[in-house]
Amino acid sequence: MKIAVIDAQGAGIGQTVIKRFRKEFKNKIYIIALGTNITATQNMLKAGANEGFCGENEIIDFCIRQNVDAIIGPIGILISGGINGEITSAVSNSIIKMNCKKYIIPLQKHGLYIPYTANLQIKDMIEDIVTDIKQNI
Repeated sequence: MKIAVIDAQGAGIGQTVIKRFRKEFKNKIYIIALGTNITATQNMLKAGANEGFCGENEIIDFCIRQNVDAIIGPIGILISGGINGEITSAVSNSIIKMNCKKYIIPLQKHGLYIPYTANLQIKDMIEDIVTDIKQNI
């Protein structure tokens, strides 16, 4: 199974997801880090991703050409200007067009409010993703 994890800034969410997946799945899954900047990409590689792609052009090219089973990231990856402007409309569009399951972590940031998610903890959201992926391996 191949999974892409996308994040921006320092990739705090991406690192957390990758570390949890490595703990649960060891090397049974192949993880690709998609970072909007070099810091995000490097941090996800340090967390255990197998390979990484950095920046708008590499992320878009990856989304168009690669075949993955799933992509995981914070909700800002779907919004042009998301994650403090690091997600361009071209990046969000390429993610939406991917032919794979998309796991979106609904953070309550940047004026976004998703009903019924206010009390959810990130670790619980990640556990839910792990459970779903276990059923698909």
